[in-house]
Amino acid sequence: MTISMILQLLIVLAALYVGSRYGSLALGAISGIGLAILVFGFGLKPGTPPTDVIYIIIAAVTCAGTLQASGGMDWMIQIAEKMLRKHPEHITFLGPLVTFFLTVLVGTGHVVYTIMPIICDIALKKNIRPERPCGVASVASQVGITCSPIAAAVVAFVTISNANGYMVSIPQVLLVTIPACVLGLMCASLASYKRGKDLDKDPEFLKRKADPETYKFMYGNSATTLDMKISKEAKASVFIFLGALLVIVGFAFCQMIHIPCGGPVASAIGLPMMNICIQIIMLAAAAANIMFCKAKPKKAVAGAVWQSGMVAVVAIYGIAWLADTYFDNYMDEMKLMLTDLVTRAPWTIAFVFFLVSVLINSQGAVVVAMLPLAYELGIAGPVLLGVLPSVYGYFFIPNYPSDIATVNFDRSGTTVIGKYLLNHSFMMPGLISVGVSTIVGYLITNVLFPGYFASFIQ
Repeated sequence: MTISMILQLLIVLAALYVGSRYGSLALGAISGIGLAILVFGFGLKPGTPPTDVIYIIIAAVTCAGTLQASGGMDWMIQIAEKMLRKHPEHITFLGPLVTFFLTVLVGTGHVVYTIMPIICDIALKKNIRPERPCGVASVASQVGITCSPIAAAVVAFVTISNANGYMVSIPQVLLVTIPACVLGLMCASLASYKRGKDLDKDPEFLKRKADPETYKFMYGNSATTLDMKISKEAKASVFIFLGALLVIVGFAFCQMIHIPCGGPVASAIGLPMMNICIQIIMLAAAAANIMFCKAKPKKAVAGAVWQSGMVAVVAIYGIAWLADTYFDNYMDEMKLMLTDLVTRAPWTIAFVFFLVSVLINSQGAVVVAMLPLAYELGIAGPVLLGVLPSVYGYFFIPNYPSDIATVNFDRSGTTVIGKYLLNHSFMMPGLISVGVSTIVGYLITNVLFPGYFASFIQ
């Protein structure tokens, strides 16, 4: 690497670091400063912003936002709470599964803010150390992103892979990520089952419990949605949303299945590209929620789901454009440096994905920024599909909103950000979950069913 190349890489990393410290919109905006320095200061050719992925995110977030505005998301949370309260003794396993599958359905992990206080409350009232389910449940809410048919990371993986000749579809991605991630989460839950001291043996908790005011704070109120009245319009919006997801998956199967002596079924019946299908279906479902389910647009754009989704759009826009500009200008040098490594052990790209995720707090941004580089380095599509769960690494430094919120929701004080920053409640479940999921995903695509996931080019 030349001195100029190293200096420019430091500028990229500095922009990502500073952006992560400010958080929210700053991730994308401060990437713009790095981009300006590379283009105007060093004369690099600007890369290409990831417009296709951004359009899909906007459509999906708009649909999910109208679902929340209509009250449909409240109904989904209520159903989940009924299941959790029916089996409180299994909260360490069921809590993470609930947050995981809510993310799979909605496409964003920020839905966790509604269900997490309920998980904490159930654990505390059952005398289970809340750190056990809460630590895994917060991780699970982010793990579900690579398992959602409308999440940016999945859509970006399919779009970029198809553009690079690896004709994989959304259902095929989910056939790998869902079983791999569920197994990883269950391993993390098992490791957390007896984690830490039981509440009746924890001196810190007993000290807090002995104080009358703190006792009232911990046990005086119950977080619940069971007393919430759900309208018929809210229930209808859920069915509209789920119907849209089923149509998307159905169209994806049409892209995947080939007719004899011909191309994909989708081409035969005149379907547009999958990224266009997703946008059309999500916007149509959002319109149906507004017109028939009383989802007020002002309420939708004021909701947490829509706002967090728009923040993700800006982050992916800036980060991916910055990364693409740097790597595109130095692709030959990158190939020369890394070809030997990825040829001998292509799975090591998982460590790159993980480390980049620690910096930029967005799985979709990691995929958009790093996947084109991985394909340029000659890494096979099945390898990249197998290690896709490794794009979640931002639990490592506990500054992500869902982790911070979980610490605040746990009234017992057992879910913590440690004195030394890295000894926090999310580290162990995060490492186990991502590690196991990545290994299992790699085994599925490259050992157990290598032929099925090899390629679908006819």
